[in-house]
Amino acid sequence: MNSEQDPSDDNDKKARVIHARVPEELDRELKRKAGRLGMSVSNLVRNVLQNAFGLVEDIVTDTATVARSAREVGAPEAPPAPVSGAAVLGWQTLRLNVNALCVSCNAILSKGTVAAIAVTDRGVERSFSCLECSGGEAP
Repeated sequence: MNSEQDPSDDNDKKARVIHARVPEELDRELKRKAGRLGMSVSNLVRNVLQNAFGLVEDIVTDTATVARSAREVGAPEAPPAPVSGAAVLGWQTLRLNVNALCVSCNAILSKGTVAAIAVTDRGVERSFSCLECSGGEAP
């Protein structure tokens, strides 16, 4: 290694390069946005791609929760067991970092609101309940 080389150059060479064709307008927009953020287009695209996978995962999970809740008929008196059929030991309150639906009354539970999550004999399940249905209190 040349003593004048930046050690971070080695890390950059280990990264994979992806070439993509984009429309001219998107190219201009990427350059404008990167300039406003004070970063290179390459770093902007890398950050967008890394964050996109997390967003897609959250959307898929949220959609599955919505679909599962929409299939339920009627509102039982107590929140039902999670899809896995595990016995609910209790409901733990938390501030949501995803959008969800109450498994009991189908109330929309927006990201950032306080709700409850099922704690089962198999661990924590991805089944949410509004505080009213779970009998919980805001933390």
